[in-house]
Amino acid sequence: MVQKYQSPVRVYKHPFELVMTAYERRFPTCHLIPMFVASDIVNEETSEDGSTQKIERRCALDVDAPRLLKRIAGVDYVYFIQKNTLNRKERTLHIESHNETFSNRVVVHETCCYSVHPENEDWTCFEQTASLDIKSFFGFESTVEKIAMKQYASSIKKGKEIIEYYLKELDDEGITHMPRWSPSSHSLPLSSPTSLSTNQPELGIVPADSLDADYIKRYLGDLTPLQESCLIRLRKWLQETHKGKIPKDEHILRFLRARDFNMDKAREILCQSLTWRKQHQVDYLLETWSSPQVLQDYYTGGWHHHDKDGRPLYILRLGQMDTKGLVRALGEESLLRHVLSINEEGLRRCEENTKVFGRPISCWTCLVDLEGLNMRHLWRPGVKALLRIIEVVEANYPETLGRLLILRAPRVFPVLWTLVSPFIDENTRKKFLIYAGNDYQGAGGLVDYIDKEIIPDFLGGECMCEVPEGGLVPKSMYRTAEEVENEDIRLWTEMIYQSASIFKGAPHEIVIEIIDASSVITWDFDMCKGDIVFNIYHSKRAPQVPRKDTLGAHGITSPGGNNVQLIDKSWTLGQDYSMVESPLTCKEGESVQGSHITRWPGFYILQWKFHNMAACSATNLPRVDDVLATLQVSSHKCKVMYYTEVLGSEDFRLVHHPFITTHFSLLSSFSFPSLQSST
Repeated sequence: MVQKYQSPVRVYKHPFELVMTAYERRFPTCHLIPMFVASDIVNEETSEDGSTQKIERRCALDVDAPRLLKRIAGVDYVYFIQKNTLNRKERTLHIESHNETFSNRVVVHETCCYSVHPENEDWTCFEQTASLDIKSFFGFESTVEKIAMKQYASSIKKGKEIIEYYLKELDDEGITHMPRWSPSSHSLPLSSPTSLSTNQPELGIVPADSLDADYIKRYLGDLTPLQESCLIRLRKWLQETHKGKIPKDEHILRFLRARDFNMDKAREILCQSLTWRKQHQVDYLLETWSSPQVLQDYYTGGWHHHDKDGRPLYILRLGQMDTKGLVRALGEESLLRHVLSINEEGLRRCEENTKVFGRPISCWTCLVDLEGLNMRHLWRPGVKALLRIIEVVEANYPETLGRLLILRAPRVFPVLWTLVSPFIDENTRKKFLIYAGNDYQGAGGLVDYIDKEIIPDFLGGECMCEVPEGGLVPKSMYRTAEEVENEDIRLWTEMIYQSASIFKGAPHEIVIEIIDASSVITWDFDMCKGDIVFNIYHSKRAPQVPRKDTLGAHGITSPGGNNVQLIDKSWTLGQDYSMVESPLTCKEGESVQGSHITRWPGFYILQWKFHNMAACSATNLPRVDDVLATLQVSSHKCKVMYYTEVLGSEDFRLVHHPFITTHFSLLSSFSFPSLQSST
């Protein structure tokens, strides 16, 4: 694989001619580069007017490699050919070099360019590109590649320092200015040393497709030369190939960090994210998204000042949040969109704090208060929605979380952590700090990361926090799946909850095929309207294609296709299918959770059936109400929202609530300090 390097634009705040004078002092040897042993001029040409000079050198390098490798290779020094073309008229120096030693096994190619700053003629820019292609090297290809990249990164880092060193040496000698070339000046001696004083802005402007090294340090932080190269190359690739809005440098850098600066992997996930952002108009989310009132009242999260490092601080009182109520009242789409708006706001605040504090701030700190966390937070559809949100955020906002402070973690927390942690990137998990009880109040706690003056009042501080206190979302605010599906922008292609209508004589049925016996079918449903009877049946036969044409014997068309009947009228209970659970009567407004451990493979049918009044079964004669009901089916409609999932028996034992309740004493054996990690 060919390794490539692209430098940022390095700016010397000195004229081109003075920089060239400093550059020439590097030859024939340079004590600042110990590996640069010697250089000999093998060819030199100068144009008649003296404007152009070409010098070819043969340079010897004492590469820092294991002695065994040098003995196998049979060399002490590695030789390079360097060709310099100095154009005094255009004020440019082009450098091209390649390896002479092992050129049939290893190909190293480097180009450099010194040129005048496009916005300031008294400044000089430097850019550098290189490539390394190791074809074969006695079976040590990987080792040679690592050595070469290490040596090259070291020499790049010293490059600017060396020029600055010789510029200072010139200044100490009183040489602060060198004359520019002119047609009549090439035969004249150098002018006498003069003083040069200019008042220039701190940061220069470079071409739009380039990055200034000073800009990188000021706004992106300290990067190694190879990290700078990855950023510049990926940015350039996006400019050349991506149709649409190019992300900011800070955001590109986050994707590179998330993949340890592996350019191919970072490019893949970044392109996927850019497609996702365009498809769902995420760039306009802050302008178009308005939080529903239920979120303003019951979503227990909000921004709160900043931490000691200047990172924006987000507080989430998860223990006080009614996760089920929010999912049911909003739907997963709106909840996800709200979380995305929080992340978009976080990016905006990072940019703002970078300007305020004068240093790069690319991530935020999140404080999660778990006081009040209990079994209702382990509601499986809610946990599943949480995992899906984490998946979207991890894929599109990598390296935005600088630190996560989890406070007042109860005994049930390890179970939630077991469910959630596999979906969180390893680099992100290392940023978690978890405190049980009141441990956050002591040394090494909250005061180490947040100024005492802004610790929220509910954590014992003196600062008033405007984060809502939460509470249970009223069931009157719950919405049906049909209402939720009317969202304009779809961020998910499927919903956790499904909705169905049940009519008298027309139950709603779903089929679940079980391959492995001892699997566990779990369900969670809410009665939105009317009373029903819930049944579970097993059959060895696969049900026929669902009938959607009529509602039972009434011959009334099913509205919306959300009523499905699977059990054929010709089937006989006890022969074609059997009941595996006792019927369960469910009243309007009730929430029902349950599970069934399967005994046989085959087809399991879950049925929600209209509940007849007790009086109906007490006599063979129909009541007047029943006769009217057959004529007005639509007025006797039940509505249910349901969620089902099939688990393996081992997974079920881990997360099912009765297990957690029965074995709660096991949770106390979890050691919270073992979950802590430093940033």
